[in-house]
Amino acid sequence: MSGILVGYARCSTQGQDLRAQRTALKRLGVEPERIYTDKGFTGRNRDRPGLREALAACRAGDTLIVAKLDRLGRSAVDLRSIADELEGKGPRLSIGGSIHDPADPTGKLFFGMLSLMAEFESDLIRARTREGMAEAKKAGRLKRKQPKLSALQRKRLLADYDSGDYSAGQLCEISGLSRSAMYATLQRARDES
Repeated sequence: MSGILVGYARCSTQGQDLRAQRTALKRLGVEPERIYTDKGFTGRNRDRPGLREALAACRAGDTLIVAKLDRLGRSAVDLRSIADELEGKGPRLSIGGSIHDPADPTGKLFFGMLSLMAEFESDLIRARTREGMAEAKKAGRLKRKQPKLSALQRKRLLADYDSGDYSAGQLCEISGLSRSAMYATLQRARDES
């Protein structure tokens, strides 16, 4: 591979680790300072800062490398769009060390199949999550988020708001709530009265 090697790694949640992807990219020849990452971004969201930076860093003759195609994206449409963008600018795309050649019919077919598999896997994860949450809700194990303020604190917040002695900003500071959360809490306190 000629030109500069640019790596991209992504994980969907903040708690996940990018070490395995970084190691794979280093093994494929990418310098650590040329690895762009996104943590806590779903692959279905094309608007990712690390991806933007990685694509911007690629010039004609360079190669964008991902350990696996599903790290680049989870939508067949987005993956095709990214591949087309790279093809238009001149860099190549390497998936786990294999160069994607959009001019090769077999390579094009293989890329399309991998894209659809990445999207299918994402759909399966979402479906399983929804099923699990529905079962947990039925079993009473899925609780809704507990309010930040107790009933007594909500009642006091409503009294302070109604008195007019405090501005909305002051009440936010006193309660530790954002403005929107404060107004939702005030509505809840009214409903409880």
